[in-house]
Amino acid sequence: MLLKNNIPLNYVFGKIKIEILLVTIYSLAINILYYQYDFTNLVIPIAVPMVLGTVLSLLLAFRSNQAYDRWWEARTIWGAIVNDSRSLTRQVLSLMDTTYQSEDLTLFQERFVKRQAAWCYSLGQSLRKTDPLKGVDRLLSRRELNYVMRYDNVPAALLLLHGRDLKHAMDQGWINQYQQIALDQTLTRLCDAMGKCERIKNTVFPATYSLYTHFTVIFFILLLPFALIDVLGFMEIPLVVAIASSFLLIEKMAINLQDPFENKPTDTPVTTIARKIENDLRQMLHEQEAAPEEQVETPAYYVL
Repeated sequence: MLLKNNIPLNYVFGKIKIEILLVTIYSLAINILYYQYDFTNLVIPIAVPMVLGTVLSLLLAFRSNQAYDRWWEARTIWGAIVNDSRSLTRQVLSLMDTTYQSEDLTLFQERFVKRQAAWCYSLGQSLRKTDPLKGVDRLLSRRELNYVMRYDNVPAALLLLHGRDLKHAMDQGWINQYQQIALDQTLTRLCDAMGKCERIKNTVFPATYSLYTHFTVIFFILLLPFALIDVLGFMEIPLVVAIASSFLLIEKMAINLQDPFENKPTDTPVTTIARKIENDLRQMLHEQEAAPEEQVETPAYYVL
């Protein structure tokens, strides 16, 4: 995600540099026709583009609001994922207990917490249509990796392992029935958050609305030089370019914001958030460095 306070101008106007060039050439051609070839009948009342510009402003405002709502909802969902990941780790570390802290329980808690960090990375990568297992092998055991590789939806498979581990913990007497319900409710919230992200990812913005808005922008820009040339002369060229750039940038902004999981600079920063979650969970686990994979025993039920 683009996190700089001072965004470079070449990044902003680089998105519409071709459109700016075409608008400049078009405005210059209208001026040449008007002054060199005496095409004075090209002039139209300025009220025509003003009315169209008012309608276009309403269309762009609606689209920008809807696009920002999608982006903000995605960021809100990932904020909930941060909270629920911390809550799940706290519950696993504080609710599970035996008379004496056994090595099996310690390894269980370590495996569970690491898997939750892996789930955050995997969810973000799957939403961006990249490899959901890239970089998470350091957080999962070999058996866990072999298990989740069988699933198309890797984050869902990791949550399934969470649920099976909770059943295993209850069978071992590390948690009681009420604690198991509380932990499962946290897992349910994580599953709900995953579904909401997938809804945003898979629900595209209406193509017809985007197409109609774009055509209106183009039509407005085409009419604008004819309304300003009689009043401003050659000065209408930079003015038309400036007005056209404003509308084109607003349209581009809406296009970028409407899809918050496309691995663009305007995306929801899922990788950064997942890295923050991992750091927090490791600190809660009081882990200085990851234990070697071979030392972490994994229950046999991971292999079906």
